[in-house]
Amino acid sequence: MPWVFRGLRNGILTARWPNRADDYFDEFPAAVGVLGDPASPVPAVVGEAAAACPTAAISVAPRPRLDRGRCILCGRCVERAPDWFAWESGSGTAALTQAALVVGDVEETDQALAELRASLASRVRRLRRSVHLRHIDTGSDGSDEWEIQALTNPVYDLHRLGIFFTASPRHADILLVTGIGATGMVEPLRRTLDAMPVPTVVIAVGTDAVSGGLIGGGYTGGVGIADLVPVDVWVPGAPASPFSVLHGILLALGRFPVTGQGSAR
Repeated sequence: MPWVFRGLRNGILTARWPNRADDYFDEFPAAVGVLGDPASPVPAVVGEAAAACPTAAISVAPRPRLDRGRCILCGRCVERAPDWFAWESGSGTAALTQAALVVGDVEETDQALAELRASLASRVRRLRRSVHLRHIDTGSDGSDEWEIQALTNPVYDLHRLGIFFTASPRHADILLVTGIGATGMVEPLRRTLDAMPVPTVVIAVGTDAVSGGLIGGGYTGGVGIADLVPVDVWVPGAPASPFSVLHGILLALGRFPVTGQGSAR
């Protein structure tokens, strides 16, 4: 019976988010943001930061922008140009469009986002308190899989929200895709999606799935899954944290408020 006394001593470790605020969700630096005055001249150090980015996630002209869908969170831009790039707190990084992952001097498209939310909401209306996920790795380095697996541990406890993993795509409501979309996984990915009941929801998890990240485009092929399957929610990160993945799932289900361009930032 030692586990009984251990439980009484440690108390409840499971996160109460999203029903209650969670400090880890709110404070974890899950993304890099763009600072600086849009009206001020762009210094040379911004160009140096862009040149140091290993995935070309930063563009300088006409104004500094950072594509979180390509960012691998290495922090080089923050080190080289701290007045223009900084870590942002908060795990709510998922977006409804790939374009919404670009931060900086970017034009808002609220009307288009509203239409996307309405379309997605109509497709997930049948999903109530029991939702099943099918995960497929299309060529990952393994880090995203560790974070997804963490969703089932006692801290995050995905099951408390009525969300479960299933081994069969025929029982799945949502498809979680990680990896670069390697050539050898294109057909298995297509067959998995075809086996799922319609309507389906697809979530790209991690920078590899969004854009190919650091390992995409090599001899294995694959620069993300955008051209392989219709993606509904994009979760950046290298890897995406468990809370960010959970945010993306709840965003797809319409169980999380949306702000700005589709992400809570």
